[in-house]
Amino acid sequence: MIATVTKKISFDQFLVECPENGKYELVNGEIVPMNYTRNHDDVADFTADSFKNEIKRLSLNYVVKNTAVIRTVNRSGIEQGRRPDVSVIDRDLWRSNRSAYSALREPIQLAVEVTSTNWDDDYIDKLDEYQRLGIPEYWIVDYLAIGSRDFLGNPKVPTVFVYLLDAEGNYQRSAFKESDRIVSPTFPELTLTAAQIINA
Repeated sequence: MIATVTKKISFDQFLVECPENGKYELVNGEIVPMNYTRNHDDVADFTADSFKNEIKRLSLNYVVKNTAVIRTVNRSGIEQGRRPDVSVIDRDLWRSNRSAYSALREPIQLAVEVTSTNWDDDYIDKLDEYQRLGIPEYWIVDYLAIGSRDFLGNPKVPTVFVYLLDAEGNYQRSAFKESDRIVSPTFPELTLTAAQIINA
């Protein structure tokens, strides 16, 4: 029997070869489809809408997207193409080349990942890649409490984690549960609680 070898592709090739319909990421040189439940979409949409309302209310210089693909590099130095569930991007960066596809090589302001069955991607791989790229703020919304007890504690409770880059470029984590108001440097006047996002 002859083993087939899958051709690994680069980030630039991914942008060309990625199918137009659906959502995909580049993971270890392969195009991987992203499949979501309606509940997952509702949580992501509610979070994005909350950010958009705050941007409009305070005239902040950000845009919110769910289509942006970000070039990251993993521990092994392999290019990845990540598509956060919600991306908060500096408006000037987004508009610097409006004829380009929605792919970015620069760090965005805030990335949100809503956990699903591949939760370890969010807690381990993407966290490392986003930290390496220098994304200042990263949220993990574990609305089903499916991450491991190492993250969620025992008993496991749905949690919104906010990771912030410190002066050394390392993420520091805060956990928000139930009626906790989420503290976000990007949106300092945000009045969202963890429960509002988790139960969206």
